[in-house]
Amino acid sequence: MALTATILNDWQSIWRSASIENRIALQDASTRIRYGQLYTLVSQQAGRLRAAGLGEHMRVAINMERGLDAVITLLAVMVAGACPCPLEPGLSSTERGQRLHSGGLTWLLSDDPLRDATTDDIRVINPLTLTDAQPYWPGSVPSSSPALMLFTSGSTGKPKGVLESHRGVLNNARGVIAMTELTADDILLHVMPIYHTNGLNNQLFSPLAVGACIYFAPRFSAQTMPQLMATVGPTIITGVPTMYSRMLAHPLPAEAIRNLRLARCGSAPITTELHKKIENYLGQPLVISYGLSEATCTSTMNPPALRKIGSIGKPLNNQDVFLLSANGERITAAHTNGEICIDGDSLMLGYVGVSAPGQLDPQLGPLRTGDIGYADEDGFLYITGRIKDVIIRGGENISPSQIEHVIAMHADVANCCVIGQPDEDLGEVPVAFITARNGDINIEEVHALLKTHLARIYQPAAIFVLDALPENAVGKVDRKALAKQLEQRTQITISTS
Repeated sequence: MALTATILNDWQSIWRSASIENRIALQDASTRIRYGQLYTLVSQQAGRLRAAGLGEHMRVAINMERGLDAVITLLAVMVAGACPCPLEPGLSSTERGQRLHSGGLTWLLSDDPLRDATTDDIRVINPLTLTDAQPYWPGSVPSSSPALMLFTSGSTGKPKGVLESHRGVLNNARGVIAMTELTADDILLHVMPIYHTNGLNNQLFSPLAVGACIYFAPRFSAQTMPQLMATVGPTIITGVPTMYSRMLAHPLPAEAIRNLRLARCGSAPITTELHKKIENYLGQPLVISYGLSEATCTSTMNPPALRKIGSIGKPLNNQDVFLLSANGERITAAHTNGEICIDGDSLMLGYVGVSAPGQLDPQLGPLRTGDIGYADEDGFLYITGRIKDVIIRGGENISPSQIEHVIAMHADVANCCVIGQPDEDLGEVPVAFITARNGDINIEEVHALLKTHLARIYQPAAIFVLDALPENAVGKVDRKALAKQLEQRTQITISTS
């Protein structure tokens, strides 16, 4: 049965409760906001926004400096009945205009209206300068109403607006809370972007629904993380594989992990070798999760006390995660590859602006993720590749992740990515890009390692060493950028041969 409540119900109940209202909700280096204060600040800002003309279901862009003001503004937009859409910092005026136009966004809340001035039919307002008004908190909100709009990273094409419902936001939060055993005693260190689904749904909305403390830090820096953790004493940290990989070069003092009980990782694939190194570094389990903005963030997660390295875990409560065969049938047998699909309350309402600017293209039926994987006999899921990333070499399907896992076993490899290169004879061949941990690496040793562990068809046609792998805005390796580099290298080879 579909959820009828919303995350706003949970927030109001917990923020005003006698046992929670004096606990710290949000904190940074200079400010502490207790839950009772948070309720007052958010409801006051919601009242100001409504008095300024903000209406229900309006889509509202937010372009503000990372900080507590931006968090409170985003929460207030949701409470006011509108749908916030936080924008990535540093967008060009052209990129910002494209998002506003395609997403049907009619308001832009900015802490620098002169910077964000637009010729479009967009109302630009500084939310920090609004006049006082009667505080507002809704009596009820339909669970099918839009709660949040996020733009996908665009790694496979133009960014698309994903419209998430109040039902999905609540379902995700309750699933994450149950799986991680999140409580009011937890302290979360927040270093991820708040224009990304993980930084919002899992690291703000979920802990705020149980009365936990969120330390809102400046954006991630591997060099400063050890001291930051020592200062904050978090019980939970969350990141992407690249973030943890960069931290390995910076020793952690004992006080940094004095309270740590859990480290979460998601948003991008991780090799088993890197997983083991991170757990050894932190002295705590690294819990891998999996999800998409289109399914309101997290759909599967490893149980912290029973995690399996290499797995993306088990489905969260009230989510139907299953595998489909090539002919569209559900797979029930263990260790049988199929496409990962998701259904249930967490699914998005649909994409916005794909067929026409501002128009919602509803999500019909289960979400087909494009990821290929299997389940083991205990119901743990494993990803073996993506449909679009599969390299077809002479008619044989090759998963890049299989090659990446072996390359990562080499002690001098810091990071790696394998993509397909067009080949006149075989159609495609795998090519690897790697970065060295200490600035130098023996490529022949890497080739020998691959030959020991993988069959001939998996051997890369070439291995290139880069100073760094290109990344998108949330720290994922940008395969499209690598493909362009590879194309340029091929053209240079052809022109100079």
